[in-house]
Amino acid sequence: MPTATPLRRLTPLLILALLAGCAGRAPAPDGDRAAGQWEAQTTRLERLDTWVLAGKAGLRTPEESTSANLDWSQHPHYYRLLISGPFGSGRSTLEGREGRFSLTTSEGRFEAQTPEALMEQQLGWSLPVSALSDWIRGLPSETSAHQLERDDLGFPLRLRQDGWQIDYRDWILVEGLWLPRRLVMEIDELRVTLVVTDWRPVVDDA
Repeated sequence: MPTATPLRRLTPLLILALLAGCAGRAPAPDGDRAAGQWEAQTTRLERLDTWVLAGKAGLRTPEESTSANLDWSQHPHYYRLLISGPFGSGRSTLEGREGRFSLTTSEGRFEAQTPEALMEQQLGWSLPVSALSDWIRGLPSETSAHQLERDDLGFPLRLRQDGWQIDYRDWILVEGLWLPRRLVMEIDELRVTLVVTDWRPVVDDA
């Protein structure tokens, strides 16, 4: 998998687009979590492949700090991430459907067969896009090696994978599932904080 290139080539808008993220929903108190809950929900969490979430992502490098609002719609064979914020270019959209991916910005619409290829063609660098749908559920991707630390209750605390460090800072209970509400993701000098304001998982318990 391609590795990230120096930060001077990273475009804040597209990094936020890869992260993804409605009315706000207050998180359940952290004290409501209990030992054994994470293990008990693992099977349901792994089956979760459909959701809508809204949130806000803050990006910080030594040179700048900015943020964007995110709306992420995820389905088994399709996803769409809408990004809006103080970038001066309105709304941008990242989409994936059955092996094809497109990125629509103020510069136009670009396509590729993988999100990594799309980024390589347009930007000359790539990130582990495919892992993000796992990380947002608190799971490591199965495509590469990882290191996972857990807290005293057995919940993910820190995940290292593909050069990234993901710290899970807060959780929310939705549809009987504990899901990440606040994540801090870091690679080199790039720091991205993602706060989910609305988690709407479609849970199939059949």
